[in-house]
This record gives sequence, C-alpha cells and structure tokens, in this order.
Amino acid sequence: MAGAAARGRAPSSRHSDERLIGLFLDTLAAERGAVANTLSAYRRDLADFAAYLSGARLTMANAGTEQLRRYLGDLARRGLSAATAARRLSAIRQLYRFLYAEGHRRDDPAAVLEGPKRTRPLPKTLSIAEVDRLLRTAAVSDPGAPLPRRLRAARLACLLETLYATGLRVSELVALPVSAARRDARVIVVRGKGNKERLVPLNDAAKRSMQNYLALLAEAGPDAQSAQSKWLFPSFGDSGHLTRQHFARELKALAATAGLRAEQISPHVLRHAFASHLLHNGADLRVVQTLLGHVDISTTQIYTHVLEERLKSLVRDLHPLTDGRDAQG
Repeated sequence: MAGAAARGRAPSSRHSDERLIGLFLDTLAAERGAVANTLSAYRRDLADFAAYLSGARLTMANAGTEQLRRYLGDLARRGLSAATAARRLSAIRQLYRFLYAEGHRRDDPAAVLEGPKRTRPLPKTLSIAEVDRLLRTAAVSDPGAPLPRRLRAARLACLLETLYATGLRVSELVALPVSAARRDARVIVVRGKGNKERLVPLNDAAKRSMQNYLALLAEAGPDAQSAQSKWLFPSFGDSGHLTRQHFARELKALAATAGLRAEQISPHVLRHAFASHLLHNGADLRVVQTLLGHVDISTTQIYTHVLEERLKSLVRDLHPLTDGRDAQG
C-alpha cells in the first residue's frame, strides 16, 4: 500500500523538485549575477540529481544525507570523473544551503558531505624573465614602417602591458572602453563576470603604452575606427572591438618572435603570471583575489604553491641556523 502511495506521489515530486531548482537558479541570477552558461550547468547537474532521487522515490525536500552519499557513489559507478562529481556536489551543497535558508527544509543534509579527492592542476605560467622578453620584443618598433603596421604593433604592446599590469581576463581586456586610457587614470573600472565592477590599478608602463597606441590611433583617423568608437581596441567586427581570438593569434606570433614556445603562451597564461609574480613578491592572497575578480577565495588558492615556495625560500634564506646546519649535514 505504501509503495503504491509512493508511486502515486512520484510525478508531483518531480514537479516539486523542478520548482525548487527554478527558485534556486532565480536566486543565483538575481543575487549573484550568474550568467546563462553558469545557470545551464547548474540546471543540468541538479536535474541529474533529481532524476536519481525520483528513481529512489525521493525528493529534494525529503532526501537525507545517506541518500546524497549514495548518489555520489552512483556517480562513481557510472564512471564520472572526480572533477565532475565535485562539481555536482558543489551544486547540491549550494542548493541545500538555499533550501535551508529559505525555510524549504529544516536541515541541511549536504553540510557534512565530503567530496571526492582530486588534485587541481597547477596553472601554466611564465617566469619574470620570459614575460620581460615578451614585453621587450613587443616594444620593438620600426619608425619607417607603414602606419597600419606600426599601429598594430603599438596595439599589441598596449594589450600586453595592460594585461600583465592588471591581470584582466582577456574578455575584460579587449572590451575596455577608451575612457580607461585617460591620462590621469591611476585605476580603471572593470566590468567582469556577473556584470560586477571592480577597480584595478594601472602602472606607468601600461599608461605609457596606452598613450603611444592612442597617438597612432588618432593619426590613423577614421580608417582605424578611432572616430566615434567607445572601445579602446576598436574593430570593424560585430562586437565593435578586438576579439579574444585575434589577440591570442597575435600573441602566439609574438611569442615565436621572442624565442618562446607559442603553445606555452596565451592571454590566460599572462593572467596567471600576473598573479603568481605578485604572490612571489609578497602580495596577500586576498588582494590578488580582488584584483583577479574571483568571487571565491578557493579559486585563487590554485596559486598557493607559489606561497609555499616563497615560505620555503624565506626560511632557507633568513633562518639564523640554516647555514650552520647545512654545513654540519
């Protein structure tokens, strides 16, 4: 009898889960500014979880911790990677925090769950010497070259100097407004993920490269889209500004000229270099988090290997007994 009752509840339970997922995603969009791709990923992960619960005659409103553990075991049996399982668990945890906070549940069954162990790959980066070689190569200019060629070279140098000075995402960099290059600008306002704004300081090298580039852009006139364009790096394409792909291609060509492996270089690698070099020279992890525009400190913690190496160096170089013990060893 009880089984028949449960079977009768299954369709309404499924609709209930869909409603709770919808409420959760609406909150992500409204309060955190989650973009469409992020919301779609959450929806897919939570729909898979809901389908599993439905098969067990359960709902998100009445599933307990043990059922959540069984779901994680089911993911492993299906052969899903540790990274995928960890992402699904993250979505479930956030969902249940929301359900508990909004009064849809009296407890949080996901609070005590541990995710699958996984090692996060270290980000590719460049040494300070390699970045310096890249910047010096970009700065080389031929005053006798045609104006369009000099303009492209100045634009690439400006892109590089600004990227390494700020650690911007490449999508943020190519979409900078021309107002970012004001002569008196010490910081620029960046609109990042979720339409959130943050302030990022500019160094002198980046400001100089902007002024050199803008001078050539003005000299080129309307043919370079300089007239009426609101973008710092204008283009004739649909977006009105330089594309990420175009910048990436020019960067790889420059890397080859500088004697670096092209496959080693990308705009994202330079963003990693910005963060790694700051931390290596003593910056606080929270400061780097803010500069990079990371919402969660855990995202910035991929750079903790830099901090660990720096601490080892400090102990090796500054501890008063290090030399003596090394000599005895």
